[in-house]
Amino acid sequence: MEFERNAAPYRPSLERIADFREIYTPHDEARLTAQSARCMDCGIPFCQSQTLPDNRISKAGCPIHNLIPEWNDLVYRDQWRDALDRLHATNNFPEFTGRVCPAPCEGSCVLGITDPPVTIKNIEMAIVDKGFENGWIQPNPPSRRTNKIVAIVGSGPAGLAAADQLNRQGHSVTVYERADRIGGLLMYGIPNMKLDKEHIIQRRLALMEEEGVVFKPDSDIGDGMNGTVDIRNLVEESDVLLLTTGATTPNDLNLPGRELDGIHFAMEYLTANTKSLLDSNLEDGNYIDVSGERVLVIGGGDTGTDCLGTAMRHGCAELVNFELFPSHPEERRPTNPWPEYPLIFRVDYGHEEATAKFGEDPRIFGISTTEFMDNGNGRVGGVKTLDITME
Repeated sequence: MEFERNAAPYRPSLERIADFREIYTPHDEARLTAQSARCMDCGIPFCQSQTLPDNRISKAGCPIHNLIPEWNDLVYRDQWRDALDRLHATNNFPEFTGRVCPAPCEGSCVLGITDPPVTIKNIEMAIVDKGFENGWIQPNPPSRRTNKIVAIVGSGPAGLAAADQLNRQGHSVTVYERADRIGGLLMYGIPNMKLDKEHIIQRRLALMEEEGVVFKPDSDIGDGMNGTVDIRNLVEESDVLLLTTGATTPNDLNLPGRELDGIHFAMEYLTANTKSLLDSNLEDGNYIDVSGERVLVIGGGDTGTDCLGTAMRHGCAELVNFELFPSHPEERRPTNPWPEYPLIFRVDYGHEEATAKFGEDPRIFGISTTEFMDNGNGRVGGVKTLDITME
């Protein structure tokens, strides 16, 4: 009733597209204290749970049941250390989720029925960052070992969370990753400006190593042939084998002209860019450089936005983003009631940056690609499309 929603701003668009540093600004404790005061400590905190009273799973709330009203109140009372303990009670890696989670909790905030919701995501990120800055987060290896051996294949969010939990129980955990760096989607699927690799991710990995988790990158699990690690040996040597691999097969568009040069999958583009950035600050040239190019991104989700942001930082000449579905409305539709995740029109960081540079939102809604066109040299030079906007 006393404070309006005031989310933490990003760095200025035209400033941040000149580098791959994180887009976030320093935490403003006065703002965060005021924003945490907006939390109503509801009798039923829909923000923190996806479970409805009849035990059905809803399309709402925090998937990992963060104790949001509790740490909001502790921040309001300037008890940041206690807030960190409550945050870590349910969340292994709040420094990751506080940066990249789409925040379904905010869509289910009870305050959001009548007013803009609490800035939960900002507060979460600030709590854990303050914990690291003040040295409150230290290695905490288990006091005893169980002599149980756990092998985990895949070092993305699921693999790392499983490793962290099982190591805390005293089991001996080894994580295998086929890429040259640990982190999976966190490392190569999300660009550096959203989630810093050398500081944010490596800081947590170093902590886990000090607690006893063993990481083995460059370990492709297979049948033991062609340099792969034989999975049969892992089964024999381990008490438990967890497969926590991601879905790495992309959604291809089987359209005429698909074979033309210049057409790439998003993960191919994002992975190569981040690897080159970490290996050489893009000086080795081992990435898909779109500087001076006209770029079309097909797909309007988070990954599409990450491609927009990456292309902007390469210095593309033009940028267009195709969205298959029509634009969402400014307010919820009757078929999308609270506390479900609100399907409303949003402007993400990539859209904001493209608008700042090119003068307009890059998105075209309700459009389907039907054919890729040859520029006469075996390279894509245009696309044929179909307007599928429904009146």
